[in-house]
Amino acid sequence: MKLGQARHWVFDMDGTLTLAVHDFAYIRRALDIAPDEDILRHLAELPEAEAAPKRAWLLAHERELAHAAQPAPGARELLAYLQAKGCQLGVLTRNAHELALVTLRVVGLGDYFSSDDILGRDEAEPKPAPGGLLRLAERWQVAPTHLVMVGDFRHDLMCARAAGAASVLVNTPENHWPELADHYARDCQALLRQLAQP
Repeated sequence: MKLGQARHWVFDMDGTLTLAVHDFAYIRRALDIAPDEDILRHLAELPEAEAAPKRAWLLAHERELAHAAQPAPGARELLAYLQAKGCQLGVLTRNAHELALVTLRVVGLGDYFSSDDILGRDEAEPKPAPGGLLRLAERWQVAPTHLVMVGDFRHDLMCARAAGAASVLVNTPENHWPELADHYARDCQALLRQLAQP
């Protein structure tokens, strides 16, 4: 499938539609998590009594980041272009759904997405698991192969690969994961230029 023909687009949020601000090393230190360990997986494996206060801290920290979020260069223009073409747009984020709504509103992108098409870590198993993409495909009544997943990290690319969707890596100075990324654009502006080419 050529990207320009795709009609079902799913975006990561933090670092893809917004400027990346999460300091994951700081979060791991604050939550006493090893430097190379996945934060959400670690919290999921803890006893509930131990996990609950850590989840609460994480949510409060992410809420501060949400209210200070800024749009990534070209994100608004890219979404406007896809919406004008009649594309279905969704968000699949490892953030919480409630904070995704806040973030998208703060950066002026909330009107491009239906709330039901925004899946957070509580609506689907966090990426790189493919469940969120598969759920959106089912909701939109299309095969997963018709989806395009746009993100800035390998989790996004691995999620797309596992679901059978196409992937686009953005907002990195180069393609760090060529074995996983089906397409690469330096940022959302560059992706828009690719799509707008005849």
